[in-house]
Amino acid sequence: MGLLESFISWQGAVPWNQSSSSYRCSKRRSGAGASSKPSLATRSPPGPWASAGQSLLTRRGRTLSWLWDEHRELFGNCEGDRFPLLVKIIDAKDDLSIQVHPDNDYAAEHEDGSLGKKECWYVLSAEPGQTIVVGQRAHSREEFAQMVEEGRWSELLNEIPIKAGDFFQIDPGTVHAIKGGTVILESQQSSDVTYRVYDYDRKQDDGMLRPLHMQQALDVIDFDCAPLTSGEVELSGPVTTLEQNECYTVDLVRVGEDGCPAELAVETPHPFTCISVIEGEGVVNGREVKKGTHLLALSACDALELSGTMQVVLSYL
Repeated sequence: MGLLESFISWQGAVPWNQSSSSYRCSKRRSGAGASSKPSLATRSPPGPWASAGQSLLTRRGRTLSWLWDEHRELFGNCEGDRFPLLVKIIDAKDDLSIQVHPDNDYAAEHEDGSLGKKECWYVLSAEPGQTIVVGQRAHSREEFAQMVEEGRWSELLNEIPIKAGDFFQIDPGTVHAIKGGTVILESQQSSDVTYRVYDYDRKQDDGMLRPLHMQQALDVIDFDCAPLTSGEVELSGPVTTLEQNECYTVDLVRVGEDGCPAELAVETPHPFTCISVIEGEGVVNGREVKKGTHLLALSACDALELSGTMQVVLSYL
């Protein structure tokens, strides 16, 4: 393939709510005597907030951002000033703040040239009876502001019952929040611009309330968006496309379950592919993986060869 094969792994995959602080990194050159498998960078998350866009390390302790800046050829010379996707496991112990994100245009103008934030959630687990906030019911900024002022949160917020396997696309302008007792896999634009609408009057360590961003939120909320009623996914064979937009595509791949083949090849003609094993165990391009393992396939990887009994989420441009 004529490319360096970067191989990064944490020592053993761990469940979502556990952690491992030990890691091992190695780099091998493709060519004579090297593995013929396509290029993969791999790891398992060190904790519930693992981010494939921030935490991959090279042998010298370099970040993925450094690899993106210095060796863009590994990513098919993809354009951009930062690695364009973040993939996170979010294990919410408590209700997270009610928030909304801007689109690219608003963020560029008001947040020093930043990107906006488009994201999506795949529910990995949820306590019985749990809900999630996706959307709101006000029809104008005036109505929204009044309902907030009067504390009419149960009327304002669109709460949806959830279960493992549900999926939600969160476009800019969508009011949203993850509630305690929920674990999700989040794929998103590489941006952290967030406008907090409500944080349950929680105080910071200094005793002050966390700052809110109501005016910015009112500027960006999409008041024309109809609230969702369900996140249920209709599965369609071994590969189901959960979301496809101008920022990313997210697929759910099932191997060896519910009539899906125990061996499967998935073409990956992308600058890179973020891979998250969310259930089961198996082999990806000759490497043993299990629930909690995350991998990064580089541009030289033309296909993923999967076998075993597992579910895998792929995120790519």
